[in-house]
Amino acid sequence: MDIRVLGPLSAEIDGVSFVPSAGKPRQLLSLLALNANQVLPVPTLMEEIWGTEMPPSALTTLQTYILQLRRLIGAALGPDSPIDPKQVLVTRHGGYLLQVPPEAVDAYRYERLIAAGNDALDQGDDVSGSARLREAMATWRGSALVDVKIGPLLEIELVRLEESRLVALEQRIDAELRMGRHAELLTELTTLIARHPLHEGLHAQYMTALYRAGRQVRALEVYQGLRGRLVEELGLEPSTRIRQLHRAILGADPGLDAARYQRRAAA
Repeated sequence: MDIRVLGPLSAEIDGVSFVPSAGKPRQLLSLLALNANQVLPVPTLMEEIWGTEMPPSALTTLQTYILQLRRLIGAALGPDSPIDPKQVLVTRHGGYLLQVPPEAVDAYRYERLIAAGNDALDQGDDVSGSARLREAMATWRGSALVDVKIGPLLEIELVRLEESRLVALEQRIDAELRMGRHAELLTELTTLIARHPLHEGLHAQYMTALYRAGRQVRALEVYQGLRGRLVEELGLEPSTRIRQLHRAILGADPGLDAARYQRRAAA
């Protein structure tokens, strides 16, 4: 079984899809997949599908969606399968759960790799930490559930995942800057700051990479561009962290030099 939510919704058993075509059953499957092996109460499922304006027939309709999903799972399992669809989409007192191997869900694999990467970084192993975080990023195929209508519960899940993705991305880039890979990161960081024009952390990383690549003037231009956008759009000055980085670049602070950092780290 393979269920993917970090991109367009995909769910297969031995290559046979069990993704419904209708919008609300897709929502239901998505929420169950993101909470695989956990019981989701009926009121929670109904809130995702209808919000606060539930029709009188909400419970009956939800049960119909569950039946539709089980039929699709049964078709994907095949007529000779010893597994009953009710063993996959399980009824529990007051709710339902999708019972699947955790590794079958890409969101689980992503979070396991993030945890492994963070553990390696905490132990000072930038090489392994960076590699695990890169693997985690590779599980994404665009925006999560890009082809699914999002209700209030899925919205919370997706915000959490996107924030986790951005934090992990910064951690990986920090590790690779410490490893002296600034030149390799320039193209990626150019794209990232275009996508996140007010994100100070990514701008700080880009400024550092530019400086280490011998492009001090461009690093200062990036700071001025960020400052201008922050002031114009939010009425805010850059944070203390990025102002200090700006001053360090202006003063050619030896502490910014990658080779010096590597020598200190190896000492």
